[in-house]
Amino acid sequence: MTLGNRSERAADEGPRPALAAAGARLGLVVALLVVAAVAWWWSAEQMRGMDSGPWTALGGLGWFVLLWVVMMAAMMFPSVAPTVALYTRMTKTRTPVAPSAFTGGYLLTWTVAGAIAWGVGAASSRVGGDALAWDSGGRALAGAALIFAGIYELTPLKSVCLTRCRSPLGFLLGSWRDGSLGGLRMGVRLGAWCLGCCWALMLALFALGVMSIVWMAFVAVLIAIEKLAPWRSLVTYGTAALLVVLGIVVLVAPTAVPGLTIPGMRDMVMM
Repeated sequence: MTLGNRSERAADEGPRPALAAAGARLGLVVALLVVAAVAWWWSAEQMRGMDSGPWTALGGLGWFVLLWVVMMAAMMFPSVAPTVALYTRMTKTRTPVAPSAFTGGYLLTWTVAGAIAWGVGAASSRVGGDALAWDSGGRALAGAALIFAGIYELTPLKSVCLTRCRSPLGFLLGSWRDGSLGGLRMGVRLGAWCLGCCWALMLALFALGVMSIVWMAFVAVLIAIEKLAPWRSLVTYGTAALLVVLGIVVLVAPTAVPGLTIPGMRDMVMM
């Protein structure tokens, strides 16, 4: 059987090999989950009182990228931990260097994505100005972003990227590189597939409030369910419907969305 055939056969097995490897590498998985828990705590502390609702100001580049990396560790490590465990089980080295390089490459992709997101946000604020304020076009833009994220769930590109994320064994067999540098490259590549899978969900996070720990947790749960739950079609269509409905409610009755901070509402209450 060729490597390509083995990769296709592994892709059909879904996340089961990774979950089995996670059980065998329990210590590594626990370590990643501990890092994720610390990242959740740190993110909550840093974002306390900063949630201004949809399209919250992102602050300076350095501060935002640092917070973004920690957020990605918090949101992604629980769902990517089984893949890291499977990679560690398959690699010939028994040192922590290779899995660290693999995980670092994964985060590197998301770091670049965060810097790009900051650049787009800064440029949009500079060009759009008050036109993107909540009472102007911001509300419509937030609702449209959520509806678009729901529609993206049903696109072929989303399906291809999600297949790679849900089939760690197929991904590893199809892109294997030896050594720490190879692990770094594989981590970057896995991060790219994950980015293709989840970027619209991240857009939804910005549309709901990127500095909100509640919406951060909401998106993290959606990502974990999509990658690990066995009922792929049900999860995909359910997520799409949820995002579309959420976008419609934001457009017609935003105050009905629990946990959504309406820009300017806090100041009106205080007055």
